[in-house]
This record gives sequence, C-alpha cells and structure tokens, in this order.
Amino acid sequence: MQFLPGLPTTMEEVHENLLPRRYQEEIFCRAQEGNVIAALDTGSGKTFISTLLIKWIAARDFGQGKVIVFLVPKVALVEQQGNFISKQTPLRVTKCYGAMAIDLSDRARWKKEFDNSDVLVMTAQIFLNILTHSHWSMDKVSLLVFDECHHCRKNHAYNGIMREYFQCSSAHRPKIFGMTASPIWNPKDAVESLATLERNMDAKVIAVREHVDELLDHSPRPKEIIQPYPPSPESYDSYPTPTLWNRLQVLNLPDEMEIPWDKIQTRYAVTYHSLGPYGAELYLYSEMRQRITQLVDQTNDHAHNGDPDYTGMDIDGLDNAYAAQFEPELRQISAVLSDYTVFFGEDDSDPDKYRVPFSLEWCSPKFKVLVDLLIKHYTTTFQGIIFVEQRHVAACLAKVLLRVPYLQGFIKSAELIGHGATSVAKSQLKGMALKTQQDVVKSFRDKEVNLLIATSVAEEGLDFPACDVVVRFDPIQHMVGYVQSRGRARHQTSTFVIMVQENHAADLARYRAFAESEPEMKRVYQRADPVVNKTIEEDEDDEREDPADLAERERYVVPSTGAILTYNSAISLLNHLCSLIPRDRFTPVHLPKYSGDFQATLELPLSLPLPPDKLTYNGPVKRSKKEAKRAVAFMAVMELHHLNVFDDYLLPAKSSSGADTEDADGRPILDVSEVPETMDVIVRDPFIVNQKMWLHVVTMNGKRTAGLVTGTQLPLEVMKCDGYEIRIHRSMRVIFNDEQRQRQLLQDYMKQGVWWCITARSVQLPLSAFLVPLREMTSQPDWCAMEHAVLHPYGNPDWTSITQQHQGRLLVVNSKDHGRPLMLRRIRRDLTPRSKPPKGSREGCFPTYRDYVLHLYTRKGIPPEVPEDGPLLEVQPFPRHSSGLYALHSLGQEDDSHLVANVPNAQFVPQEMCRWIDLTEEMYHTFHVLPKVLHRISDVYRARRARSELGLPAIRTDLLIEAYTLPSANAGFSNQRLETLGDSVLKLCTVVHLFNKFPHRHEGQLDILRRNSVSNRTLLARAKENGLEHYLTSEAQSVRTWRYAMPEGSSLIPDEYVPRSTVRRYPRRSLQDCMEATLGAGFIMGGVPMALVTGTTLGLCLGGPLPWTLRYSRDPFPTPVPPLFTTLQDTLGYEFHRSELLVEAVTHPSFRSAVSSSYQRLEFLGDALIDLVVMHYLFRKFPQATSGQLSWARSRAVCAPALASVAVKKLSLHQILLVNNVELSMAISKYVPVLEETTPENIVNHGWKHDPPKALSDVLESVMGAILVDSAYDYDRASVIAEAVMQDVLEVLSPDLPRDPVSELMISTARAGCRKMSYRKASSNPDSKRNDSISVIVHEIVIVGPVSAANLSLAKGRASEEARTILQDPEHEHYLPKICQCAQALAVDSQDDAEQSVDEDLKALDDETEEGFALMARKKLVEMESDRMKHEEDVEMYSGDDSADERTVEEMILNGL
Repeated sequence: MQFLPGLPTTMEEVHENLLPRRYQEEIFCRAQEGNVIAALDTGSGKTFISTLLIKWIAARDFGQGKVIVFLVPKVALVEQQGNFISKQTPLRVTKCYGAMAIDLSDRARWKKEFDNSDVLVMTAQIFLNILTHSHWSMDKVSLLVFDECHHCRKNHAYNGIMREYFQCSSAHRPKIFGMTASPIWNPKDAVESLATLERNMDAKVIAVREHVDELLDHSPRPKEIIQPYPPSPESYDSYPTPTLWNRLQVLNLPDEMEIPWDKIQTRYAVTYHSLGPYGAELYLYSEMRQRITQLVDQTNDHAHNGDPDYTGMDIDGLDNAYAAQFEPELRQISAVLSDYTVFFGEDDSDPDKYRVPFSLEWCSPKFKVLVDLLIKHYTTTFQGIIFVEQRHVAACLAKVLLRVPYLQGFIKSAELIGHGATSVAKSQLKGMALKTQQDVVKSFRDKEVNLLIATSVAEEGLDFPACDVVVRFDPIQHMVGYVQSRGRARHQTSTFVIMVQENHAADLARYRAFAESEPEMKRVYQRADPVVNKTIEEDEDDEREDPADLAERERYVVPSTGAILTYNSAISLLNHLCSLIPRDRFTPVHLPKYSGDFQATLELPLSLPLPPDKLTYNGPVKRSKKEAKRAVAFMAVMELHHLNVFDDYLLPAKSSSGADTEDADGRPILDVSEVPETMDVIVRDPFIVNQKMWLHVVTMNGKRTAGLVTGTQLPLEVMKCDGYEIRIHRSMRVIFNDEQRQRQLLQDYMKQGVWWCITARSVQLPLSAFLVPLREMTSQPDWCAMEHAVLHPYGNPDWTSITQQHQGRLLVVNSKDHGRPLMLRRIRRDLTPRSKPPKGSREGCFPTYRDYVLHLYTRKGIPPEVPEDGPLLEVQPFPRHSSGLYALHSLGQEDDSHLVANVPNAQFVPQEMCRWIDLTEEMYHTFHVLPKVLHRISDVYRARRARSELGLPAIRTDLLIEAYTLPSANAGFSNQRLETLGDSVLKLCTVVHLFNKFPHRHEGQLDILRRNSVSNRTLLARAKENGLEHYLTSEAQSVRTWRYAMPEGSSLIPDEYVPRSTVRRYPRRSLQDCMEATLGAGFIMGGVPMALVTGTTLGLCLGGPLPWTLRYSRDPFPTPVPPLFTTLQDTLGYEFHRSELLVEAVTHPSFRSAVSSSYQRLEFLGDALIDLVVMHYLFRKFPQATSGQLSWARSRAVCAPALASVAVKKLSLHQILLVNNVELSMAISKYVPVLEETTPENIVNHGWKHDPPKALSDVLESVMGAILVDSAYDYDRASVIAEAVMQDVLEVLSPDLPRDPVSELMISTARAGCRKMSYRKASSNPDSKRNDSISVIVHEIVIVGPVSAANLSLAKGRASEEARTILQDPEHEHYLPKICQCAQALAVDSQDDAEQSVDEDLKALDDETEEGFALMARKKLVEMESDRMKHEEDVEMYSGDDSADERTVEEMILNGL
C-alpha cells in the first residue's frame, strides 16, 4: 500500500468550475433516502454528488469508529478522486493503492490508518483484502461509494465486497451510492442486466427526472459520425525491404531463449493490419530492443524502477550460463537492430534525427483516413482522444503520428495505456507505470499534449477536459465502451467518430445496435425508477365529497378563546404557518407536502423547529383524496396547537409584529401611549429644608473645614477634587437655640458664600443646602461667626483689624468690581495711589496708580471717587469655581483642574476702594469645591436610593451614577456608553431566554418576540412601572443658577414632613436609555449573572435571575463529533459536547435533512452573542469613545461582509457548510476567492462595497450560537472563543472609522442646508420586479444614476459616493451651490430637538422622499457633531469661567450702602 503525497492535477480548476446543479441536488436528495445508483453521463458531475453525500453522512453519523469508503476500479482514479474529496471537504482523506506497503499481518498499522481517516479512497481489491483478513468490518463503514459501479458483476472485486455487505445484518449495513454512465452491461437483455446490477448493489438505479433539460445542457451529446476506411492491401510495394521481420526470421532463433514469438507475431500482424508495415516494424523494433535490453540487464543484475531506459545494449562481459549459451544469438539480434536504428531511431522524442524520410505510403488506409480526420478537425485549441483496443497499437500509433509531416508542429500525441504484466514471461513486459500515467494525464490537461492514444483505461473515471474529437479507431466491442468513450466528447461542438471498415457489416451492425439500443436502455432504468408518493393535488374538482366523510368530520374548539378549527380551515392554517418561516433568496418557499391517496401523509418543512416525530403525520382512511388531505391537516393543526406552535386563537404564535399588551412571559405591558414626549418628573433629592436639620462635618485632607447642613441624613462619601481628599462624615442633628433666627441665618450666610465664591450673583430663592463654619469643640454651627459675617453682606470696609497674618488668606472685593473676589497678597504701605507704576506693568502706561484706576472704572463719563492717599493692596484674582463637574474615577477620569489653573499677575488697588470678606480660609476653600461636593452627593444619594428601592443587586455606586446621568446634564459623563453596551446585553439575555422557552418556534417568530421584548415601548413601560424616573440626573452642572434651592414661598420651618424630591424635566426616551444603561452597569459589575438579576429586577423578559449554567442543564453524556468538523474544532480550540448542535449549525435551510434542522435558530442566537462580544471589546478598548463611535465601530464588525470574511478566512466554514442549492453554491464559490484576498482593513473600512452571500455570515453566527448552547450557556467561555475568532477584524476597529458613502452624502447635504435631495429606485431589467438600481436626485436633477449592482445597498453606496464627488466639485455643472436654492446654511437645532423629531421614527423615514432624506441627514449631522464636541467638552469639563455676569451688582451695592 502507498499513501501518496498528492499528484498535481486540475482539481483546483474543478473546484472553481464544478458547481452543484439542480439535477445534482435532485440525485443527492434521493440518495439520502436510500441506496441508489446514479446513472448519469460522463462529465455530468457524479463525483460532486458523492461529496455532498459524504459531507451529509459525515455530519449525520455520530457513531465513533465509522469511516466512509470510496472505491474505484483503477489505480489511477485513487489520486484523482481522493484529491477532489480533499478539495471539497475538510475531512481527513487517505488515498491508498498497491498491495505491498503494509503487510496484511500488521494489524496495528491497519487499525491506525483507519482510526486516523474519515474517508478512504482505494481500489476495490485493497478493500476486499481488508475485509477478508478482518482488518476492518462492514459495520464500521457508514457509506460505501462505488465509482464506475457497473463493474459489480461476476468475479469483480466490487461484487466480492457486496457479498460481504450482505453478510452484515441490515441494521448495520452502510449506505450504498453507486455511480455509472452505463448501468446496463448487456443491451440484448437490458431488463435483466439492470436487475442484476441492482441486486448485486442492493441499490436502485435512478436517473434525473425533474431537471432533464439542465442535464442535457451540461452533458450534451456529441455529433456522431461513421467514418469508413478501405481495407488494408495484402502488400505494400513501396515499403523498403528486407523488413526487420524477415531479417529476424532468417536468424532462426532457438526456443530456449524464451522469446514468445507466437505472441509477438500475433501483435505484429494486428499492428500491420491497423497501421501498415511501418507501424508493425516499429512495434517489432521496439519490442525486441526492450526484450534484449531487459535480458542483458537481468544478466548483469541491473534492476530498473518504473519504465526502463533503453538507450543501448552492452553485451560484452556477460558472465552467466544464459550468456554463455546465447551470446552469439544476442549479438546477432543486436546487430540486426542496429541496422534499423536509422529507420526507427533510438529516441522517439525527436523526429528530426531520422535519416530515412517518412512516407504515408508505408501506412494503412485506415491510418491515412485518421490523419485526414485530424487535419479536418484541428483547431488552435484542439484536444482529442483516439481509442484503440491494444496497448502495443496505442504506443506505435502515438509514435507514428509524430512522424507524419502534415501533422508535425500541430499534433502532439502520447499514449495512455494500462499497467500490464509484471514479468518477462508475460507478453508486453511492464505496461505503463502509475507515475507515467499521471504525467501523461497532467500533460494532456495542461495542453502540453493535445492528442491521447488510449486504451480502455481512458474510457472511464479519469478526469479529462472535454475533447473536440474522440475517435474509436478499433471496433467497439461492448455497450459500456461505447457510452464511456463517447462521454469524453462533451462539448456542444464535439464530434464522436466511429471508424468502420468498408463493407464490414458485423462491425457496423454492432455499432448501430449500441446506438439504437441506448435510448431503450435509458427508458428501462427510468421506468424502473417511477415517481412514487405522488403529491395530492388540491384541484380535484371532479371528486365529490362522500356523505359518510362529512358525517365523520370533527370540530376543535379552543376552550380559552372559542377559536374553531375545522376540516375546511386546517389546510390554509398550515399554509400560513409555513409561509412565515424565514428564508433567503436561495431557499424555496416552505410548503407542507401531502402524499398518498385515500390515506394521506403530511410532511411539514424541516425548517420548522419541531421534533422529527412532529413533522410527519399519517391521517385516517377516507373515501376521497380531498377528505384524506383535510383530515391529516386537521390532525396536524391540533397537535401543533398543543405544542404552542399555534396560539389559542389558532394563529401562528407571535406571527405579528404589532403592539402587544404582554411580554413573552405573559406579563402585561403598561400602556405608555399617553406618556408625553417631555415629562415633568419628581426626582429624588437629598437637599431639602425639613423639620429636622442635619449637619455633616466636611474634612479636607483630614482637617475639619466646615459643616454641610440639610434636611436629609446624607450618605458617607469620600471624593477627590482640586487636589483634596474630601470626606462627608456621619450626620448629627442641628441644635437650634433661636430656630427662626438661626434658620434665617443659615439662608443669609449661605447666599453670601455662594455669591462671593461661586455664582457672582445673588440667589433669590430659599436655599436647601448650607455650608457653615463649625465651633471648635463641637460639631455644631458657629452661629456667632455666621452672624458676624452677614453683618457686612458686601464686605467690611474697616481695615483696622487686618494685619500681616491675613496676607495670602483673606478675600477682598473692589467696590467698583464686586463680581470679582480677590485674594489679598500684601498691604503695600510703601505705595499710595499717587505712586508711579513701574514700566512694563499693566499700570505702567499711566503717571500714577490713581490715573490708571480712574481710566479703568470711569462709567458713562462719570469718574469714580479714588483716594489720593492711603496704602495700596497687592491682590490677585480669586478663581471662582462655578462648575459642578467632578471626575468619575470608575471611568478612569482624573480630577486635574487644580493643575491647570493659572496664577495671574498681581494687581494694585487703593485700600479705601476695597472691603474684606469675613470668610475664613477653610470656609472659602470649602465653598470652592462645594458645587462638586453637592453634585456628587446628589448622584450618590440617588444611586443608593435606586439600588435600595428598586431592589437592584450590588452594582457599584459609580456605575449606577453613570447609568442614571442623562446627556443633558453635561456632567462630563453620561449613560450613553452604558446604554449602548446594555442594548447588546439586553439583546443576548432576551434571545437566550426566548430560544429556550420556545424550542418549537422558528427564527421569524423568535425575532418578533425579541423585538417586542426590547422595544422602546416595552422598556418605557417597565421603567414607569418601576418608577425609574425618580433616580435620574438631568440637571445641567453649570451653577450660574444655583439649583440647590426650594420653590419660591417655601417655609423656613416646615410644619410637616417634606419629601426628599424635586421636580425636573427631561424627554421620556431617557427612561428607555437608563433601563439599558442599568443593565449594562450590571453586566460590567458581575457579567451575565448580575445582568440577569438586574434585568429581572427591572421587569425585563429574561427568564429570571437564575444563572444560565444552572438554568439550562445539558446531557452529561457527550455525543461523538463527526469527522467533518475535526479541523473546525481544532481551529476554535473547543470540543463540542453535543455534536448534533454542530451539525445543525452548518445546515443551510436548502439542505434537507431528517436528522437536523437548519441553522436559523442558532444563527439568531449567535448574532446576539457576537453583537455583545464585539461591543464589550470596544467598550473596554476605547474608554473615551462616544456611544455613536462605539455603535458605528460595532456595525463595521458585525456586518455581513466582515462576518463572511471571518467565516472563510479563519474557520473555512464554506467547506463544511451543508447546502443544496445551485444559485447559493455558485454565489459562495464566486465570493470565496474575493474574501480570501480581502484584508481586514478593507472589509472594515469598505465593507459596503462587498456583498457576499448571507449564508457565509449566517453560518459563522450559528457556529458561535452552537458553542454558547453546547457550553451550557457559559458566556465567559463562549465570548473568549468568539473574540479570538473575530480578532483580525477587531484589531482594525477604532472610534474614527470612515463613514459609509450614504452617511457622508447625507451629512454633507445637511451641512450645506439642502433639503431637496432624495434617492430613486429602479430596475435594470424591465422584465424583473426586483429593484437593483439607484439614482441620486437633487432639485429634480438626476445627479447620478441609475447605478446598478447586485443589491440595492451596494447600488446606493456606489451612487452616493459618485454623487458626493460631483456635488463637491466646483468645476462641475452640478456643483451643489450652483443648483441648490435652499438656505445657504442649515441652522441645526439643538441636539435634543433633533433627537426628539427624528429618533423615534428614523427607521420609518423614507429616503426616497425629500422630507425623509432631509430628516435622516439632519439626524446624522447632529450625531456627528455630538461626537466631535465630546472631546472638547472633556477638555473643558473642569475649567472655571470668571468672565461673565461679574458687573451686575455694582449699583445694587452702592444703593445698599
């Protein structure tokens, strides 16, 4: 036995060009049902059908230890068929032939070879030996494929194998698939010949029934002509004499030399008759040289491997008995042959070396006619085969043709013959070695040789290109030879020539008998293959209803609803159910199939996810065919209702995508139709004035600095801001001595501090949070300090108590610029207003400081009062902190605002113009950070209240804060990133629940349930039911307007309990976002298990809080994985526990299988898994990316082109995809090379340009879904595998990926302000109803189009790209500013308004209308601008603003003074 390294063949060409056709699908589908013999012409693709069956068996057969055996009748076919199967499948294919490599006693090695193989391609005798010596048994074979199975007769090894097959019990026999173009060996008794083959093969001969026309198109019959030729003359007078034959006869060689003269003479005569004297002499010359050379070599103990090289004979030095006895004769023969070397040559490859010119007169008339035929049919692409009966004739004919002058330079011939005998005693020595055969076949395929002279070895099996001419040089002896050789001429213009000697009636009659009997033989096996189970036709109008049948009819009434099922409605209900099964354009419409007559059988489509026993129903016996059909349909609908496939209204469960009043678990969904777009909401707020007031000590870097007073016991909190560690300590009740006065004091002191340190403007409303100084020994307010401070609300003008100790620690204010608090650096008693400023200072342009101040503060021509004497104050601006933005450390944000503050140059102000503010250093530092502290406390309070009141799991507070912060808060963070992640989490959790809760619902029904469960309406309803709106933060964090205040008129001493809440306004869609953001926060905190708890708490339809691994158990006993998936498992790094899941994952709906449903449900699951894996990857990798950037990057990774690329390049799923559809297979074969050459960068950035078959992306999703199910829903494990599979695509993703051409066109249009643009669809084929072309219309001008493509999406992308180029080209006549009459710039409304007007109905907008296009363009522009501004906001989020509204109180202060 030899395990071949692989012969170079044209299998790549076969793989690229041989595509499944409808007739192949037909044969394949019937082969699944039983043992069959496919009777198809040569070149029709029988081997491809066998590979479909091999993949199906490999996927179906879960029994460990079984192999598939592919048997061939000839050694040369082992390589060819083995290579083909290797190309078409990922199975482990072993090619074996020969009889000596593995000893039959070496049982261990035989077992190893079988254990390491999925498919064994071998000659029949090898397998028969294996069975005979019990190295393998028939029950360990799942499929036996017989190539050229017509040999299964008499004592052929095929028949011996089938005898062993019949010894095996029927339950353990393998499936049989036979292939032949000639199922009938004996045309004289065709019926019995066919029956014998079927008995021997235990199989039914089948032919194409439904797609005969397509078969004829792909296997056309050649033009057949009979070419007569004259009989050979008795002598050739022109041939030179003496002949070699005469010279050798004169030698009178002894018989003891073991030269078989009788056989040589016979072959000489045959050659003489066929080719003439030159051919016969050439045969004799070659024969004798070979024999003498081999005798000499054997004498000298020289061994040849393969074909010997006869270049010379060294007779000298022979030293054994044979040489001693026959040395004279050998020398005589050598001398004679040497005389003819100039006539025949030593090397046949170079015709120029012959010294004697060749003449056609030395050849037979038959040869001359053949030469004329070749000249007549020669073309520049000519290829042909000449069939002869005997090997020596083939060898001589190939050589003689090369010497014909008329053919030299055009015809390149070579012989192709069988292996022949193996010893000198057998007539022809060795025949053609296997390697030589393979080289000749390759040369013919590569067109290095264009004419083969072949024996029957070329009639069957070997893969040759279709030939222009096939010539039967010798008479046809049997029907098989006639059919097989004719199959080599399968071009539409091919010619099949039968050469018949003139007046040779027997040969002519034999040919005509074959030609005339062939149609009848086809009818024999076609009649033997009748159409069974004829489908019941509904239109049997002439069949009357039998009264007895009517009397036996039943009615079924659903108790809960009163819905009624009758015999008359059952059929239409089933048709409606099947019509809803999702399908792609490569899958036919799903229909129920009825068969039988008066007892009907109903077969439901395999795409319905039902147990096998629920897909077929046998009805009762009825008196009419119609009634039988109705009865079985009635029975099926009742059963399907019990399985919840039909609901209680007898409609397909969840077949409508309309609004539902309950979720998939049957829980009611609140009607939210009356909820306004913008809601006034009561929000939890800790800062109130209550009957009891609570003080919380504030420490900065461990030092007590102030107390925070409000009506709520605040949560303990630690935060960092402005370089301080700030702690809010445990609350203590405030003790009032004079409550009315002291409460008012709280108000006055707090307003004064807010004014000076934060807002630069007065606060009119009563406040609800108070920062107070503390008494030294107690944690109570320092009322005295507060009273002293409020005595001078505009600053204290008395400087007598101010000393050097206050320098650098005291706030002062310029009475002419009260909006700007200043920090006292020094009291400059060495300077007065009349002092001269130094040159280079800001005051240096004026003679004195007083002149500078006069110039600076003169208003409306009225100069201020500026003293001439007294000291100057050296001051610097005190940076007011008017922003409440703080860093959310869970996002990786760092509070660095204290690092970027600039220290301004000193200013000089007369002391008499200034007042000092009675705030201690500790107090104004605390006021400085107060907006951040209050913001943080509000967020923490709401988050913790939400966690407590909603019953949420232990999600980190910062995550909840992020989840409940709306974008309108401008807080430096928002819930949008978590919302985007939560959307993917919700999708997966919902899909897993629906997938398991409804095992008998197909993808379409599950998708409707999913969309209802995750819809904005459902999320809004659940949010309202939970009261989620009470915990959201929507307040803008700019504190120019102080928001910690009570409504106007509120009492300072409430008479009753005051709720800890306030009223806020925000859009209702915020609730939907926060639901998903909360789910995202739960996922970040604790993965899928915590997300399930979170979602269940919020009322979402996730199946409960129990983790998946506990909720969904799996069978503890694994099932073996078919060998078809070995490579896939190795690539995935995952071994499947339930192999049936993997089979289901690669089964396209077109692949009908009784053991597995299609991949659609698993695809539905895998889509959600990949979506979350990709989003989580992006979420982690790009923490600064916006929601829009994350969504766009995800869309580039999960789009069909990207997934198809991964399926092909990473997992080679196209090789194991079980598909049985012509168009789909063609589309896949066409696109696989494109995907293999496309880089991940190109797929991600320009995916819109690619349109691979959806099945490629679907199968990747289904395999990922299968991994999730098989791992017992271990998300962590499945996500690691999915991320590794997607790694090449994921690494290319970034937040700044280019947009698709449609988005780019819309954004540029919206920015330019054009509102008169739209798309227009059209069909490039007037006879087709399918639109495939797009035009771009601007102001009723066709800018581009119609642009056609394989689909509308691709056409729209190309048209948009071209249109954008034209509209932005100033030189083009359609430059947008030239043709647009709209406003020159579109005033983009606020983001909120844009989102409110577009967001809800974006998918419903139609870009074929100008209004719809304009709204979609506006939406895209707003999203892009939002993403662009995000970074700018992050940069400025901590910066203060001291420049606005700072001169608004001067007159009020002066009036007050």
